[in-house]
Amino acid sequence: MSPTWGASGVPVVIVEDDTVIGRHLQQALESHGYHTSWFRTGQRALEHLRTCPCEVMLLDLGLPDSDGVDIARQVRAEFPELLIIMLTARTAEIDVIAGLDAGADDYLTKPFTVTVLLARLRAHLRRHTTNDQAQPASTVLGALTLERSSRRVFVDGHELRLRAKEFDLLAALADQPDTAVSREQLMAQVWDENWYGSTKTLDVHIAHLRSVLFAAGANAGGRMPTITTLRGHGYRLDAPPREHADHDGRHPETR
Repeated sequence: MSPTWGASGVPVVIVEDDTVIGRHLQQALESHGYHTSWFRTGQRALEHLRTCPCEVMLLDLGLPDSDGVDIARQVRAEFPELLIIMLTARTAEIDVIAGLDAGADDYLTKPFTVTVLLARLRAHLRRHTTNDQAQPASTVLGALTLERSSRRVFVDGHELRLRAKEFDLLAALADQPDTAVSREQLMAQVWDENWYGSTKTLDVHIAHLRSVLFAAGANAGGRMPTITTLRGHGYRLDAPPREHADHDGRHPETR
């Protein structure tokens, strides 16, 4: 969904079973202009999302009716553009990675301050509304076509379903094909220039994006770009070789 609300009035779904934490989050967000709906179970939140448009979900991983990771996976499947920020007391890296891999865009480890949460929200919403400005309307790299205005990606005419951050990452890399892009550049462009949290979310999103592109290009005959990891630096989107650029041998182009 494209954001239609300004920085004030953004609808946020809070999924938190702890009454004290839930009430605190709701009051803090409302006082800063957000419109909130608070639910203590994942299923109630899902029912709400299906009838009321929303832009952000704050999702506790420890819920009474189901694991937050499962809820994140279901929400991501139904609402690919929804911004999901996990709230978790689990500090083990495997738990955080599981949540990110299920579709969450970011996470905060409890206890956290409202100031940090508000800063993260502003960063995500700002990037979400500005990433596509002053960029080419579409980019073609072999079998892959990326359309910024509609935020859609196609492989040989078949549309891929990408998460919001995966689209932004692919767009950032496609802006500079065959060029090394540092982790810092990607975090600044896709998340925020003042990002101060862990960057493992970048690695998880890249890994999932790479697997989606690999699967989609299985029948593309070598005409798919590939994401190369540059250890100690970042990533590079390698355009397909010239002879595989298109059916007639044309070189990939950015339009």
